[in-house]
Amino acid sequence: MSVRGDTPVRGLEARVLTIPTDGPEADGTIRWDSTTMILVEATAAGVTGTGWTYGAGAAADVVRELLRETVLGRSALDVPGAHEAMGRAVRNAGRPGLVAGALSAVDIALWDLKARLLGLPLAALLGRVRREVPVYGSGGFTTYDRQRLDEQLDGWRKQGIPRFKIKIGESWGNCEDRDLARVEQARLAIGEDAELFVDANGGYTRKQAVRVGRVLAGLGVTWFEEPVSSDDLAGLEVVRDAVTADVAAGEYGYDLPYFARMAPVVDCLQADATRCGGITGWLRAAALAEAHCLQLSGHCAPHAHAHAAAAVPNLRHLEWFHDHVRVEELLFEGSLPPRGGVLRPGADGAPGLGLTLRAERAAAYRTG
Repeated sequence: MSVRGDTPVRGLEARVLTIPTDGPEADGTIRWDSTTMILVEATAAGVTGTGWTYGAGAAADVVRELLRETVLGRSALDVPGAHEAMGRAVRNAGRPGLVAGALSAVDIALWDLKARLLGLPLAALLGRVRREVPVYGSGGFTTYDRQRLDEQLDGWRKQGIPRFKIKIGESWGNCEDRDLARVEQARLAIGEDAELFVDANGGYTRKQAVRVGRVLAGLGVTWFEEPVSSDDLAGLEVVRDAVTADVAAGEYGYDLPYFARMAPVVDCLQADATRCGGITGWLRAAALAEAHCLQLSGHCAPHAHAHAAAAVPNLRHLEWFHDHVRVEELLFEGSLPPRGGVLRPGADGAPGLGLTLRAERAAAYRTG
């Protein structure tokens, strides 16, 4: 396809899809029984790009009411320009939170659209620094019994994934003994040579996190995510300096100043492209992390991150999160297999993110 530089965006639509979980799920601080995706489609020259975020369905209204008119008519090749215009358009609405999620979904859709118009995998358009993107299996919800946890860990192991993360900090840190027993169970299930990660989702107090972290060291845990609230930057620094596992946080970052504040107090910075401004924002967060001599880890939504992750020199890994993997494999053809613990985005030459929406399935889960 021959594409002119002024090829305009002609359509921008959003819908809400709600998919029940495959069982009760919880982490250290919240429970849920469904996952909501806000799906965005951008069109130009008869081509459609797809993006998404996870969160409150009201984000779809942000796309329809605040972002659509800002994007329509702009060049489909000028994604950074659209990103900047959207950021200005939502100033008075308050950018953090669901507004940032809506903007992120549109940005991802526009990058997918641009790559499709040019006939390139998004990884090739951005410029690869790696062919393989490492992932870690993530789930291990606090609601799981021993059998369910073992089954999930074994499933990832059979896929060749050598890194495993489970949730701890149950009930705001009030089930510490069970937390540690579940970590012991996970270690036995995956063996001594596999990497073991934990995520407290901010459920512990500072000194509790330090005490737990010292026990985790004996179990070979190398990644301690949100040991305390990500709002407690001083607390993150206290825990980071007191434990041997790498302390990570950043999934609730919606803008670059947030990441700039967090970078000095963590060992690895996390960022979520479906929250921090899409592909545009995520690549900028990666550059900020590199300026602080840190690696970046992609939070959740692995198929939204995979191509951008291939373009990042300081990538550590992506989160192969149970809920989002299940939803993305359900709704899209072309989902990536984590063979040997890595994704290979763009290896088949498919343009954009390489995904095709299963329209009938999406329609069955539409709630807005």
